[in-house]
Amino acid sequence: MASERVVEGKGLYAWLDRRFPVTPLLKNHLAEYYAPKNLNFWYFFGSLATVVLVLQILTGIFLVMHYKPDAGLNTAGIPIAFASVEYIMREVPFGWLIRYMHSTGASAFFVVIYLHMFRGLIYGSYREPRELIWIFGCMIFLALMAEAFFGYLLPWGQMSFWGAQVIVNLFSAIPFIGPDLAVWIRGDFVVGDATLNRFFAFHVIAIPFVIAGLVVAHIVALHEVGSNNPDGVEIKKEKDAKGVPVDGIPFHPYYTVHDVFGLSVFFLIFAIVVFFAPELGGYFLEYNNFIPADPLVTPSHIAPVWYFTPFYSMLRAVTDVFTWALVAGAGAFAVMILFSRLNNVFKIGGLVVAIGLALTFRIFDAKFWGVAVMGGAVLILFLLPWLDRSPVKSIRYRPGWHKSLYAIFVINFIILGYLGVQPPTFWGTLIAQIGTVYYFLFFILMPFWTPIGRFGNVPARVNFQPH
Repeated sequence: MASERVVEGKGLYAWLDRRFPVTPLLKNHLAEYYAPKNLNFWYFFGSLATVVLVLQILTGIFLVMHYKPDAGLNTAGIPIAFASVEYIMREVPFGWLIRYMHSTGASAFFVVIYLHMFRGLIYGSYREPRELIWIFGCMIFLALMAEAFFGYLLPWGQMSFWGAQVIVNLFSAIPFIGPDLAVWIRGDFVVGDATLNRFFAFHVIAIPFVIAGLVVAHIVALHEVGSNNPDGVEIKKEKDAKGVPVDGIPFHPYYTVHDVFGLSVFFLIFAIVVFFAPELGGYFLEYNNFIPADPLVTPSHIAPVWYFTPFYSMLRAVTDVFTWALVAGAGAFAVMILFSRLNNVFKIGGLVVAIGLALTFRIFDAKFWGVAVMGGAVLILFLLPWLDRSPVKSIRYRPGWHKSLYAIFVINFIILGYLGVQPPTFWGTLIAQIGTVYYFLFFILMPFWTPIGRFGNVPARVNFQPH
């Protein structure tokens, strides 16, 4: 039987601590949670993501107090939802500030998440024993994309309306159930009042609960196995007589102060954007979204918000001609799997997938495969812990050409994002197709290229130089 926890003292804190494990929580997750002492600036972004999530929830609560999810027209002939946003901006005290904080926070959230995921990519934070942490993180990323998509419709501007129309119509490309699924998502045969109300419910109630639960699971899993570090050394392997990692330091006060500095820099940049450039050239808030939604007038160019554009660019890259390249790629991958050194389970699984893709590529049209490629670009991230077969975790000890591949991957992702906001052209589509192929080959070929090269010697203990 576990010993009963004895809490001494008087006062409100002692009274609360006897009835709720305040002290154990503070010890386990702050004062006695030992993190590697060599964490660098890349480790700001986890705490930043949590702060931005809280910021979005708080600003969202104030916006909901005045927002009306109604696609009907008021006496001036303006959609009520759009008019309520204008009311917040012009009539509610500091409503403009809350709205800009929320819209800027949405983009800031994805900036922080992308940098957080990139840190995990270069330092191997998805490797054993942190596979579940990575999976929870990818699930958070998916939930954030859903949250942003549902919230994007709510201002009921031109780009919101037509962007939702385009994205929902993509679901109709799914064989057999697609058209019915698209109608079910919209709640009607066209984007209208039913769509706005259900998107509002998902954005305000359903998805935030999912994100909050996943964040808690992400943090609990992290604190169970411990944080990774730039050297990829497991600090729990070296402990002193008291069982404390010799290369670890308490999260509080060392990393709470560390994170406060990161938050200060972040909020300085955040404030500059909010007060001086909330639209940020039309990337954070599109100019077409300041025009009320009109089902009879289609914008000349429809594109999603910048944080979706790399995947949107991959969607547009899939043309009828490009599907033949996908068939050839599936065949080449099958041959590679057959002659690889992978075990028989991976060989059989890879061959079945490759042959299945090769046989079905020409059955479905390019629209379906575009949607599949866009979805696959996100889902393939879940497999990263098992695709990377490098003998070391951190990029610090990998061959130089590995680092070049990672650098090209980042540049390629940025180029895809830029092409996604531009109108389609012949050369733009060609570059997007090349970028899409590189994106997938980077991950699919990981089992083959990650073990190759001359690797550095990973130290037994972390490299740390005090400032």
